[in-house]
Amino acid sequence: MAPENLTLIHLSNATLNDLPTSIARPVYDRAALTPGILHIGLGNFHRAHQAWYLHRLFQHGHNGDWAIVGAGVRPSDSIQREKLLRQDCLSTLIELDPAGRSAEVSGAMIDYAPVAQGNAALIRRMVDPAIRIVSLTVTEGGYYVDAPTNGFDASHPDIQHDILYPDRPRTAFGAMVAALRFRRDRRSGPFTGLSCDNLVGNGALLRQTVVSLARASDPVLAEWIDENCSFPNSMVDCIVPVTGPNELALARTFGVDDAVPVTHENFRQWVIDDDFCSGRPDWERVGASFSDRVHDYEAMKIRILNAGHQMIANAGEILSIETIAECMAQPLIAALFCKVQREEIAPHVKAVPDFTPDEYVNLIARRFSNPAIGDTTRRVAFDGSSRHAGFLMPSIRDAIGTGAPVEGLALVEALWARMCEGRREDGSVIEPNDPQWDKLAAVARAARNNPRAWLEQRQIYGDLNEAPRFAAAFERWLNKILSDGCEASLQAYVTS
Repeated sequence: MAPENLTLIHLSNATLNDLPTSIARPVYDRAALTPGILHIGLGNFHRAHQAWYLHRLFQHGHNGDWAIVGAGVRPSDSIQREKLLRQDCLSTLIELDPAGRSAEVSGAMIDYAPVAQGNAALIRRMVDPAIRIVSLTVTEGGYYVDAPTNGFDASHPDIQHDILYPDRPRTAFGAMVAALRFRRDRRSGPFTGLSCDNLVGNGALLRQTVVSLARASDPVLAEWIDENCSFPNSMVDCIVPVTGPNELALARTFGVDDAVPVTHENFRQWVIDDDFCSGRPDWERVGASFSDRVHDYEAMKIRILNAGHQMIANAGEILSIETIAECMAQPLIAALFCKVQREEIAPHVKAVPDFTPDEYVNLIARRFSNPAIGDTTRRVAFDGSSRHAGFLMPSIRDAIGTGAPVEGLALVEALWARMCEGRREDGSVIEPNDPQWDKLAAVARAARNNPRAWLEQRQIYGDLNEAPRFAAAFERWLNKILSDGCEASLQAYVTS
């Protein structure tokens, strides 16, 4: 709660100068900003990361014609829109450093497109020639990728709708295709599609989804998009917890009444291919990196940070541990993280100019252990069906292909299978936490009698059920978890 003698200031353009002096705020004229980027999926991560880089540029007097218009395609996005518009699209960013907390107000976003069925308003905003970049954070599982082949999944009902009714699409990608059709016909030029999701080759996947969707209804348009638009790959990194009652209360302790504040760690990284068909902001002035080695940065981050999140969150859920920092304070989970990373993941990761794989493991261990970050195991464990497929499978396949150790990775998958039963070891219920939760829970229950039933989920594991060394290790670990418990299994692995 805010101190009793602290006056709360409702966040808005009109009250920026009334905020406590401890809160940094825009020094630029927000009324002079003009839009250049439309961002779809305007959650906490975008506001703490990509929008922050742009805010820093504005603070230094650069690129005022690249302000952000927010957008969304889900009904819940309209709630976020209303909250942000009531405070002139301003956001309070609270940095959670173990040495102390600080707050600043970011003003890089200037509008939020209406959210409505058919996405007409979204398409109109993307048709505007001033919009030169359309960026997205729509989660790892949101790109309509067929997991076994990594190709485009044209069978999804939303995609089928967008193929049949391209002028009133359901998906963000259908809206992009519709807008690009208008832009081609009006000769107003292409835009860059910039994915900011945790996917290896995220730009290539975005290109695949947009071009494949266009090709299904208009092959000539698809060719125009493929030849004229750019889809740079990018690697994004910053730990950003979900906003709940604690975060709302924390904002009030700074004297600001913000309906949607964002908390974040004291680390950011953004590495991008310099491939923008219609120009871009000078992000390199404020710490972003442009590199032709984005894939190596992505692989390091996804295999170590994102995969590491899954391995400790699944164990944490089973043991009723609420936050990631508390997971890292549990000696067996911390030992699991370090042993698997150093012995079974890092050997398959290339060094990058900033870090060796071992140095990066050390960095991630420190970041995960930050007690100021209240990042929940539940948030991190969400959508494991996409995240295990994308974050763990590449390392497992590399280990199998090179004859390298795979015991710890098999244990990690067995822990996930046990978690998906939906009940912790203390008997409490794990609420559904995956788009495929009902199916996962049913298979997890079946795996009690036939552990390899879990590996038969080809949309996640492909043919790994047929890899004898991995499949046997998985079966052995799941049986041990079921008979002896999570802690005994972790102990057996970390002392082996």
